[in-house]
Amino acid sequence: VTKTASKGGKKKKRTRKESYAIYVYKVLKQVHPDTGVSSKAMSIMNSFVNDIFERIASEASRLAHYNKRSTNTSREIQTAVRCCCPGSWPSTPCPRAPRP
Repeated sequence: VTKTASKGGKKKKRTRKESYAIYVYKVLKQVHPDTGVSSKAMSIMNSFVNDIFERIASEASRLAHYNKRSTNTSREIQTAVRCCCPGSWPSTPCPRAPRP
């Protein structure tokens, strides 16, 4: 049974809200199968993933612009990840010099 509008009114369309929640939940279940997550914690994780994604994308775009390229390739993404996550590679500087 579907909902119909009363007295000739239009049916309300539900807006889609994009989120990384299902992916965060799948990874959580792979790592800790018996652990759950609250909606507040999931909201924080969603904000975190969006923030990291935006930082990496902007850094990759900046690197491509510095090197006079119009496309972000996997090389720019890798370098941007190294720049945005310095704890993973402590001895790797952020190379922004143009490629030969």
